[in-house]
Amino acid sequence: MTAVKGIPIFPTLVLGVFILSGIFAGLLAPYDPVENHINEALSPPVWQEGGTTKYLLGTDHLGRDMLSRLLYGATVSLRVGFIVVFVSGGTGAILAILAGFIGGWVGTAIMRLTDMMLSIPYLLIAIVMAVLMGPSVNNVIIILIVLGWTQYTRVLHSEVLRVKEADFIQLAKVAGCSKTRIMLRHVFPNIVNTLIILGTLNLGQVIIMEASLSFIGAGVPPVFPAWGRMLADGRQYITFAWWLCVWPGLAILLVVLSCNLLGDWIRVRLDPKFRQI
Repeated sequence: MTAVKGIPIFPTLVLGVFILSGIFAGLLAPYDPVENHINEALSPPVWQEGGTTKYLLGTDHLGRDMLSRLLYGATVSLRVGFIVVFVSGGTGAILAILAGFIGGWVGTAIMRLTDMMLSIPYLLIAIVMAVLMGPSVNNVIIILIVLGWTQYTRVLHSEVLRVKEADFIQLAKVAGCSKTRIMLRHVFPNIVNTLIILGTLNLGQVIIMEASLSFIGAGVPPVFPAWGRMLADGRQYITFAWWLCVWPGLAILLVVLSCNLLGDWIRVRLDPKFRQI
């Protein structure tokens, strides 16, 4: 993986384009993503025979511009991905610290709840909850947060137990520091590295989950141009209008792959055993 001064170019560039597209979709998109042009339906990309510079990546079965829908789809994935990662990551970290540092019946209750949640098929429960709650961006965010905090709690709990036995924690107790101060000033900073790695990797998982729910019609409503919904709409035209499935599928592939590559790079950079001296 090519890098400049240790920074991986490919995942950084892809995620940078993804974030900028999601933030500035309204400025970058040449057309309204839900505006129909039936007379120009299934127009191919500009380089293919029959294509036009008016629609660089072609149009879908309703004549909607694919480039505009991809850009606005990035907005949906960006919103869902980052909100879910921040909230579920923060919740998981708090519960892991409480379970690991305080222990007792509080720790036992938290970890048994975590184990119970982890034993349930993630995608199956997400589908059931999405069907019961109805298709909505906010509902997708709530569902993924409810199901997503458990993996943070399980991994970070072992980190908290390790930090808890460190000498500086014992010295802080001797010095009279309160439990709250120790957890905030000493325990949390020592699990941040692991939390960042988990969050980077989880971003790709959240995007896949959102796309999966939207693909089956239980996630983002049809009015919003989501990548998973675009895949579902284009599958019946794939034999003669390949671009309807290729562009959203390629977007999901590149973003998720970049999240995994960047997460792996961060893991190596933050691990003292792998740092170059």
